[in-house]
Amino acid sequence: MSDSAGHAPQLTRPKVKICGTTSVQDAVLCAQAGADALGFIFAPISKRLVSPDVAREASLSVGLTVARVGVFLGQGLDEVLRLAEASRMSAVQLHGALPAEFVETAAQFYPVLRVVKADELSREGERWAADPRVTLMVDAPNPGGGVPLEWEALRAGWPAGAWLAGGLGPENVREAIHLLRPSGVDAVSRLEASPGVKNPQAVKAFIDAVQGS
Repeated sequence: MSDSAGHAPQLTRPKVKICGTTSVQDAVLCAQAGADALGFIFAPISKRLVSPDVAREASLSVGLTVARVGVFLGQGLDEVLRLAEASRMSAVQLHGALPAEFVETAAQFYPVLRVVKADELSREGERWAADPRVTLMVDAPNPGGGVPLEWEALRAGWPAGAWLAGGLGPENVREAIHLLRPSGVDAVSRLEASPGVKNPQAVKAFIDAVQGS
């Protein structure tokens, strides 16, 4: 995430992160389609949970030019760092209520995507604006649920450098980019044939839509 974690105004297309990767096959599919980053969910409650072994094999299969992001919720810092290292992640994505010290310590080891809700955006934007190691990602209240945010309501307070997630798909990502100009977009549920299994046509259509925005 280091090349997109700054907070300067966006001048290029958003980075594309495809989350919920659970197999080597899908990792390679997304990388070949043009994804800039892949998300591997290690939160135990997720229906897209991936094992460190599979995530490691997938990471090694896509090469260093594709960022590999470990996604965590409700896990201790030791577990986050251990799983990220074991699976060869290049960044971590942190969900949930966390003290700033947790995020700061994680950022000493990996670039951090700090996931916040819409009503937390102003406060968290101010908190991390001066830290290039931490990039905000605004997600829906139910991550992975396929329901988009009210983008128009976010325009006035949208911080430069922030990423957008929540209900994004091929049919709506261009509108979201036009309204908010996020530095990155993250999608999962609308790109799947079933939870944890990618739909190749939807993945390609999503990436093509972002690249054409």
